[in-house]
Amino acid sequence: MSLRYQINLRILISSLCILVLGGSIAIWQARDAVSEEVDSSISLAVQLITFGFSQASKTPFHETDWLPKLNSLNQTRHLSIQLKEPSGQIISFPHKNQQTDTDEKPPQWFINLVTVHYPKVEHPITGSSGEQVTLIIQANPLDEITEVWKESVAFFSSIFLLTLFTFLAVNLAFNKALKSIAVIVDALKIIETGQYRQKLPDFSIQEYDSIAKAINHMTDELDKSRQENRALTQHTLAIQEDERQRLSQELHDELGQSLTAIKVMAVTAERSQTGARTDIKQATDAIITICDHLMTVVRSMMHQLHPLILTELGLKATMEDLLNHWSTRNPDLKLTLACPDEVDNLEQKITIQIFRVAQECLTNIVRHAQASQAAISLKIECLSETGKTLRLQVTDNGQGCAADKIKTGFGLLGMRERINSLGGELVIESQPHQGMNIVATIPLP
Repeated sequence: MSLRYQINLRILISSLCILVLGGSIAIWQARDAVSEEVDSSISLAVQLITFGFSQASKTPFHETDWLPKLNSLNQTRHLSIQLKEPSGQIISFPHKNQQTDTDEKPPQWFINLVTVHYPKVEHPITGSSGEQVTLIIQANPLDEITEVWKESVAFFSSIFLLTLFTFLAVNLAFNKALKSIAVIVDALKIIETGQYRQKLPDFSIQEYDSIAKAINHMTDELDKSRQENRALTQHTLAIQEDERQRLSQELHDELGQSLTAIKVMAVTAERSQTGARTDIKQATDAIITICDHLMTVVRSMMHQLHPLILTELGLKATMEDLLNHWSTRNPDLKLTLACPDEVDNLEQKITIQIFRVAQECLTNIVRHAQASQAAISLKIECLSETGKTLRLQVTDNGQGCAADKIKTGFGLLGMRERINSLGGELVIESQPHQGMNIVATIPLP
């Protein structure tokens, strides 16, 4: 059910309730008004007739002359005044202002609702000839009911016009609002296809304008994230290709030449006839030296591809080996590690990512930070609300960098993606010449 239909339905129900309530009140007030008007007219007529006959002794007059004048008064238009002769003949005096136009007569159902029972009033009087006649007063409130009907028609017409005006005003407002909603929906459909540079226009309605600004901000962030992901993907592919090229070159230069040299020495030792012992001794020594060199090269390549110590000895030993490696190569850099034994029980997918993040942090510290001290802290925190959390913190006292340059490095972006892939969060805090503090939190199952 659409919003327009719901609003119109509620307005219609409210209008019907107002009409029913207003009609009931109008009919109730109409009955009271007609009753009061008729009672007042009867009381006035009785008083005038009584007063008139009390003056008959002073000023003689005939009742057939005086009563028509009384009946012609506007105040007695709701009454039918008649005289009943002693012979039983009824003499009527029609009211000049009485309603006779049947076109203006209210509908019968309205007359039945408004009309109440009015008793016939009979008052005996002595006429000018001394005979007893009977004055008959009968209420005839048709004129008053007609007036009340006209007022009721005007009231209900006003209610109808107000309801119609409300419908028109609401629908005009909804037309404008629905057009804005249609623009927003069409823009969202375009954004859904990946066109994040689609922008919503400004709206005159404040609420829709706030929604449009929020959507535009969201698309800006999505477009920025997509560009960062594209750049990171390209950078990852470039690193992968460089790694493959370097490994290929190293295999060609180191393993290929060394294996060729071993083969030549073996063939030479086999064909040597004079001084065999000396030549064989020299060949075997050279082969041993070359094999040692090959083992060193292979271990270095294996460590770069995947540290076997991580699988064999756990994360703590791997982190200690990593710090020893960088301390040996950079004696001026003081490295400290705080790591509990329980990190060795973490899942393999978590330990490899933590190791890579720590490795990237130390690489950045050595290459860019120009720091003299660096500390790595790894601990498992127990939070009652969310369970356990693994916290990695890397701090140095190097030169740091401005906040707007933190997101520009591929190393930092790669670390953020690694932590986000585990459902964690990476926070980087840095100021120029105040070092850098990197905190990674990862929820544990």
